[in-house]
Amino acid sequence: MDVVRLFDGADTFSIGHVFSCDGENFENTVTVDGRSFSRRDVFRTQGTLEFKSMAKRSSKLALYEALAAVTGKRLPWGALTGIRPTRLAYQEMAAGRDFAALFRTMGVSEENISLTARVLAAQQPVYERREGNCDLFISLPFCPTKCTYCSFITAPIAGTEKYLPAYLSALEAELAGAAPLIRRLRSVYIGGGTPFVLAPKDLERVLAEAAKIARGCEFTVEAGRPDVFSEEKLDLCKKYGVTRLCINAQSFSDRTLAAIGRKHTAEDVFRAFAMTAPYGFDLNCDLIAGLTGESFGEFSDSVDTAVALAPANITVHTLCLKRGARLKEETARLREDGLAEMIAYSREKLTAAGYEPYYLYRQKYMAGAHENVGWTKPGKACVYNVDVMEETADNLAVGGNAISKRVILRENRIERLASPKDLPTYLEKYPRLIEARKALFGAQ
Repeated sequence: MDVVRLFDGADTFSIGHVFSCDGENFENTVTVDGRSFSRRDVFRTQGTLEFKSMAKRSSKLALYEALAAVTGKRLPWGALTGIRPTRLAYQEMAAGRDFAALFRTMGVSEENISLTARVLAAQQPVYERREGNCDLFISLPFCPTKCTYCSFITAPIAGTEKYLPAYLSALEAELAGAAPLIRRLRSVYIGGGTPFVLAPKDLERVLAEAAKIARGCEFTVEAGRPDVFSEEKLDLCKKYGVTRLCINAQSFSDRTLAAIGRKHTAEDVFRAFAMTAPYGFDLNCDLIAGLTGESFGEFSDSVDTAVALAPANITVHTLCLKRGARLKEETARLREDGLAEMIAYSREKLTAAGYEPYYLYRQKYMAGAHENVGWTKPGKACVYNVDVMEETADNLAVGGNAISKRVILRENRIERLASPKDLPTYLEKYPRLIEARKALFGAQ
């Protein structure tokens, strides 16, 4: 179904699939609305797990090729449907193989093979697979308003502010319980939501507790929307050792911002950049390609504007339909017209401006089956983003809707602990989460 979802309208086809294996020969026959397609792959496998993996790969390839033939459409990532193409590339390299050969077999475009290679190269200064490395994530799921494409548990703070005092106390307790579990801290990331929507006194409570743990490592705050910036909040970030801030512009088109439910303008983004400049933080600016009704010209202007502002990182997301988002309720399929040109323009412009792609990931229901890419100036890659995307370090996550991950490299597996999404349930259960987290991370 992951492959079927890649093709617009394919869920209405009558699709049949027959798979068989004779030794190393994997045979697939796919029928699409009565048309038959056959594919044979040769895989040498050892053990049940590897066999299942190769059988799945062979079946996906056969289905992709059949649907591509029926629709006349080929996709930028071919039959790859996982969210982390770079992880597959690392696996191939660890096995002594050229990842590009596999990517070509899977139908990945040469442009995206090159993009993946560039990401791997840009990651090398901060990429580290070492047992016991850890990143700390602190969730603040509060926002001024909810955007049409957002699937997070965030709701306008006017309706959730009543939970804030208890939530901050819960966070303080969780952080106190988490600190002894950290062996080697790589980074701290306070995300949302929109953390800067908190009043200064509330934000300071979180920053003060996080600073006790951060102790000079990379320390990021996803400040969020520019209309909630203030010098007082920036002063607090500087006081408590924050090194990086995220300004989530999404677009520099006022028309687009209004259409997606934002209550700020492009001028507010410029004001936030100007306000932040004297503090010396590394800055990230987020953009989204494919926003509702946005033209190529509006998107390319946003890319040009972000480049002119010259933040350390620029992240280019592709719009995605997410469960729980109002946009998913309003539309069954995202538009794809002009999207490839938007993505191509962003890559060309950012490369020319000296940025390198340093992480990428994909999601189901992404417009045009594209990707999200983080771009960095030399020496400014965000450690947290690399660790999270490549799953090379533990992620100790506290707060509502936070998912902790213990990465057991020697066994090539991950154990997870998810916090409740809704605030009342989280506030009821957080003491048990503290104990569960001790059990998960204490046994190392």
